[in-house]
Amino acid sequence: MTLIKSISGIRGTIGGQVGDGLSPLDVVKFAAAYGTWALRRHNGNKIKVVVGRDARISGEMVDKLVVGTLLGLGIDVVEIGLASTPTTELAVTGENAHGGIILTASHNPKQWNALKLLNEKGEFLNDEDGKLVLSIAENEDFNFADVDDLGKVTSIDNYTQKHIDHVLALNLVDVEAIKEANFSVAIDAVNSVGGLAIPELLRALGVKNVIELYCEPNGQFPHNPEPLPENLTEIAKVMKQGKADLGFVVDPDVDRLAIVNEDGSMFGEEYTLVACADYVLANTPGNTVSNLSSTRALSDVTKKHKGEYEASAVGEVNVVTKMKANNAIIGGEGNGGIIYPESHYGRDALVGVALFLTYMAKSGKKASELRASYPNYFISKNKIQLTPEIDVDAVLIAMKEKYRNEKVNDIDGVKIDFAEEWVHLRKSNTEPIIRIYSESESEDTANKLAEKIISEIKEIIK
Repeated sequence: MTLIKSISGIRGTIGGQVGDGLSPLDVVKFAAAYGTWALRRHNGNKIKVVVGRDARISGEMVDKLVVGTLLGLGIDVVEIGLASTPTTELAVTGENAHGGIILTASHNPKQWNALKLLNEKGEFLNDEDGKLVLSIAENEDFNFADVDDLGKVTSIDNYTQKHIDHVLALNLVDVEAIKEANFSVAIDAVNSVGGLAIPELLRALGVKNVIELYCEPNGQFPHNPEPLPENLTEIAKVMKQGKADLGFVVDPDVDRLAIVNEDGSMFGEEYTLVACADYVLANTPGNTVSNLSSTRALSDVTKKHKGEYEASAVGEVNVVTKMKANNAIIGGEGNGGIIYPESHYGRDALVGVALFLTYMAKSGKKASELRASYPNYFISKNKIQLTPEIDVDAVLIAMKEKYRNEKVNDIDGVKIDFAEEWVHLRKSNTEPIIRIYSESESEDTANKLAEKIISEIKEIIK
C-alpha cells in the first residue's frame, strides 16, 4: 500500500493501516490542512470551496470525508458531484469560490485516490502554498468551528453542461465546420467522468455518430487507465474495422487526451498538443510552453509560426507559471495535456477535442495525414525503481558532471540536450521512481539512448 504527499496534494491506495495507504484519517487530516490554509489565505473570513470527483469506487467515501471536514472548519462547500478536473477548475471561478478540491488519482489504477488542491483561480497550488498545506497537516494545526458557525453545502449538478457550453463558445471552435465534416468518432472514457462529458460534447459539436466504449461512470476501469498505446487495443480494433474517422481516449479525470487515427495507429500523446498548437498558432500567432520531458516537435511548430518556445520544469503548475511569464497562447505537457489560456489555465481534454476536430474539419485531412505532417520524433519512456539506499541527488549530480560538455538543464532533474536527441532524468513526484525520458529521430535510437543512460546510472548506483 502506498501514501504519497506532495505540494500538489495527497495520493494513495485505499485500504490498509493508517500511514500505509490513503486511510480515512489521512483524508480528514489533509482536507483539514487545506481548509485551514484557505481560511488563513483569506484572513479567516467566511469562504467557500468547490468539491468535485471522478468516478472511482472510493469516490463517494472520500467525498463525504472531505466535505464533512470542510464543513467542520466553517467552510461552505459547493458540491458538483461527478466532474472532470478541468470542470472543477472552471467551477471554482464560476462560483467565485476561494478554492477547490478534486478527488481523483488521475491515471492511477482503481485502488488509488487522491486530493488535488486548487486556489481561488482554479489553478493548482504553487510550491510555497503546497508546502504550507503539508506543514499544517504535519503539525495538525487545525481550529474547528463552533456549532453555530459550521459550513453549509450547496449542490450543483450541471457543471459538465456549463463546461461544454464554455468550450463551444471559444473563438477557434467551429461547430458548423465540424458538423459539415460529418465525422464518426469513437471515445474510450475508461468508465469514469469522461463518459459523461465527451459524448455530450461530441454531439454538441455536431458529431452524429458517436461510438461509446466504456462510458459508464462506475469506476470499474476495463484496462489500465493511463492513455498509452499498450492500453488502447480495443479502440484501435474499432478503428481498424473502419467504423470511425478518429478515436479519442481520456484518463479518469479527463485532463489528458490521446488520439487514435482512422487506421488504428496512434497519433501519439506527445502530438496532441503539437497538433492543437499548430491550429491555434496559425490563427492567433504567439508563444508556447511545454515541460522539459515533452517533444521537440512543439518547438518546431512554434518556430514555423514565428513564435517563441520555452521549456518549464515538469508539473502543470510549472508549465502555467512559465506560460504566464512568456505570454504563451497555448501550452501543456507531452502526456496529452493541453492548456489553452483562452479557456483557462488547466489541462483540458474537452478543449483538446474541440480544437482538434475543428482543425481536422478545416484541413480536410485524415488524422493520420495530420500526424504525418509533423517531425517524426520518438520518445522512449523508462524508469528505475528506487530503493531507500539510492541517493538520487548524487546520481543526478554525477550524470550532470559526466555530460558537462553538452547542453545541460538542471531546473528539474537533469536534461541533456545533444545535437539530434535529448534525455531527461528526474525523480517522480508521485511514484518512488527515477523517470528516464529520451527523444531521438527513431524509436530504435531513442531506446538505445535510454539503455545507455540507464546502464550508466546503474554503474553509478553500484
